[in-house]
Parts: sequence; C-alpha cells; structure tokens
Amino acid sequence: MQLVLERRAERSAIIAITSPLIAIALTLVTMSVLFAMLGKNPIAALNVYFVEPLTDSYSLQEIAVKATPLVMIAIGLSLCYLANVWNIGAEGQFIMGAVCGSWLAVVTNGTGAGPWVLPAMLVMGALGGALYAMIPALCKVKFGANEILTSLMLVYVADLLLDYLVRGPWRDPKGFNFPTTAEFDSVASMPTLIEGSRLHFGAIIALLVVIGATIVLGRTLKGFEIKLVGAAPRAARFAGFDDKTLTIVTFMISGALAGLAGIIEVTATVNHLQPNISPGYGFTAIIVAFLGRLNPVGILIGGLFLALTFIGGEGAQISLKVPLDLTKVFQGILLFYVLACDTLILYRIRPLFAPKVVHGVH
Repeated sequence: MQLVLERRAERSAIIAITSPLIAIALTLVTMSVLFAMLGKNPIAALNVYFVEPLTDSYSLQEIAVKATPLVMIAIGLSLCYLANVWNIGAEGQFIMGAVCGSWLAVVTNGTGAGPWVLPAMLVMGALGGALYAMIPALCKVKFGANEILTSLMLVYVADLLLDYLVRGPWRDPKGFNFPTTAEFDSVASMPTLIEGSRLHFGAIIALLVVIGATIVLGRTLKGFEIKLVGAAPRAARFAGFDDKTLTIVTFMISGALAGLAGIIEVTATVNHLQPNISPGYGFTAIIVAFLGRLNPVGILIGGLFLALTFIGGEGAQISLKVPLDLTKVFQGILLFYVLACDTLILYRIRPLFAPKVVHGVH
C-alpha cells in the first residue's frame, strides 16, 4: 500500500481559518510530552511559557519589543510568498540593513551630528536590505537560479561580514578588545515610548507597516497583481502582469522591511553593532508569516504569539533550568504543524493499493 496526496475539489473556509489554532494546539501537546520526557511538569512549564509573561507589565512591553522585528520581516515575506516567490534569506537582509544603517552612526560618532542621523540611518538600513535582497531576485530572473538556495546562502555572507566589521575596522578602540562598535550617540538611538522601558518608536513603525500592507493587498492594483501572479501565473501573464518584474519588486520590498527591522533593532535595543544581533528573527518570521495566513493582521497576532515564546523561553531557562534552545525547538515544531495543517487543507491522504499480479499456470 502506498499513501498519496490527492488535491481536494474545494477547501473548507472554516478549517482554513482555524488551521493555525489547530497547529498551536498540536504544538502544545507535543511540547507537553517533551517537557515530561525532560522530567518537568508540563502544566507548570506551559504556564511559565505562556501565562506568566502576560501577568507582568515589563514582560508585556518586552513582547512588543520582540514582536516588532518579527512583524515587519514577516509582512515583507508574506508579499513574496503570496507572489509564489520564496525569500528564505530575510535573516541576512536583516543583518545587512543593520550594517548599512550603522555605518552612519560609526562615522558620525562623537562629531556632534544633528537629529538627521537617525532618519538617515533608517533609510540606509531599508536601502541596504533591499539591495541585498535584489541579489537572489536577479539571479532567479536572469539565470533561473533557485531563490531559496541563493537567499539562504547569502545569510552566512552577511553574518560573516558583520563579524569581520565589528572585530576589525569598526571595533571600538576603547572597548577592551570586545567585538563591538562604540556606543551610538543619542541622535543615533531610537527614542522610547515609555520612560524607563525598552518599548520604542519602532513598534509604531511596525503598526504602520501592518496598516500599509493591509491597504496595498486589499485596495490596490499592485496587491491584486501579487495575489494573482501567485495563484494563477498563466492568467496573470494574459492580464499583462510581468512575473519577473514582480519577483524583483517583492524581493526588494521584503528586503527593505527586513533591513529596516535590522537597523531599528540595533538603534533601539543594543545601541551598538555586535555579532549575533538577531536571535533568528529572519527565520522565525517565516513561521509568523504562515501562522498569520499571509495576512497582515494575522501576522501581527502571530508575531505577538512568537514573541511570547521568546520571553517565555527566557523565563523557563531561569525557573525550569531548561536550555534556551528549547524555544527554537518549539518554533520548529510549530512550523511543522502549520505546514502540515496547510497541506491537509488542500490535499487529502489516499491509500493507493498496488494491483495484484496474477501469475499464469505453466
């Protein structure tokens, strides 16, 4: 017997909406089993992950801080995925945006530059991410290269470039040989929304991105083009839409949002450039995009949920003495269930029996 996937004639709208909730429920069950195998009380562990962070005002602010880059990156990725273009390298574009924007903070450090520095850094960060995302887009359009592989490999290039800069030409000479740049001046730092907290103006920018993406996808011709090219490429070509141009456009928008998220993260949370500026936001944002059904509002909710896992994971590391990498395991399991549920919405599993062979009698 062989199991095959058979496409459904039509999909249930109710199941499509509840699919992320089913994936989350299955993930929680799986994590409960994993906690039990580690000798931890599953109920207590899930309480640390998902309930305790919601009962503390500081943790709630930290959830918003963590969700800001996730939502911005995931919005850009959703545009690519809706157009059937697979940008897997948002992590590299995030890093490159941080590098390009931080260059201005490094060269103006201690010069008494004016308040124009931060807006210019944000523009340079978005531009750096967009130009970096153009590399896999052009390779796909011009040479037919697989954008999944090229965008993913460029993540490691960006990571190594960042490591070289902070250990070499950009290293703070007064930093006791630590691989960091000098602390950014106040004019190169993102202002906070609440005095004494880490909640910063970047959260407002993320909300504006959600609103803008909602309008573009729901009310503009470009949004219609993105969805049509992804759903019916032949019909899109007959309608006069150029899928190659759209590949470049969506990659650039996705890279710009990832780069903008990168420079916001640097100017708002660490205030200098260093190795490992991201705990994997670019990859986690892929989960956020699919968890949110590639819908901007859904992505906002999904980003807050994944941010909750980061904060809960930090709390579990302290109170339960479990490794922080368990959070990545959680996120990986969640992605598996999200993709599995999405697959079963479109396809049904059907057993295929091999025909019986009748042997002749000699």
